[in-house]
Amino acid sequence: MHMSDGIVSAPVSLIFAVIAVAAVGFCTVRARAELDERAVPLAGLVAAFIFAVQMVNFPILPGVSGHLLGGALAAILVGPYTGALCIAIVLVVQSLLFADGGVSALGTNITNMAVIGVLAGYGTAVLGLTLARRRGEVSTRTLGGVSFVAALVGTVCAAMGFVVEFTLGGAGGASLSTVAGYMFVTHVLIGIGEGLITALTVVAVAGARPDLVHLLRRSTRAGVPA
Repeated sequence: MHMSDGIVSAPVSLIFAVIAVAAVGFCTVRARAELDERAVPLAGLVAAFIFAVQMVNFPILPGVSGHLLGGALAAILVGPYTGALCIAIVLVVQSLLFADGGVSALGTNITNMAVIGVLAGYGTAVLGLTLARRRGEVSTRTLGGVSFVAALVGTVCAAMGFVVEFTLGGAGGASLSTVAGYMFVTHVLIGIGEGLITALTVVAVAGARPDLVHLLRRSTRAGVPA
């Protein structure tokens, strides 16, 4: 979801702007270990794809729109740190050039989608793949299922990040229970759609070039055959 200016108070926006800057700086340093000659072109394609799908928005609450996030997809394909940077770059471009998301809300949007969404989605994917490995060889169907669940969890967690921010300094008149319930239900539905797109994309890339999928390369480096 994209938040516009004025949804949360200025102090809360400032706090999450600081969090976003710190998180992006940390990811910039750590992404150097993820990027190589194979991952750099893929990261550009991932950012372009996410930019395109995020431009399709529909309203959820006044000043808040819903759309596909792409955090889990980016993290699975190019790694969590590079994936977070891809999402952050997309959000900055959308905010400054297309007025999609407020400038003062950029910190909260980056925190929700580039940090919380990516972290929750990638963590779910790693856990799911680890459990699947223990049960035997991972099939294409299993990889797709893991990607689907990761995208769904990442989407819902990003939405709950907004609920936390609204709790701390929401400027609207809606009750917290109403906002939380509506955000959860709508983003479960969005997460299902995002899960399908993520699963299909990851399976397609893994079928053609499994060496490009960061999640599978991570398993190999950890000593688990991919």
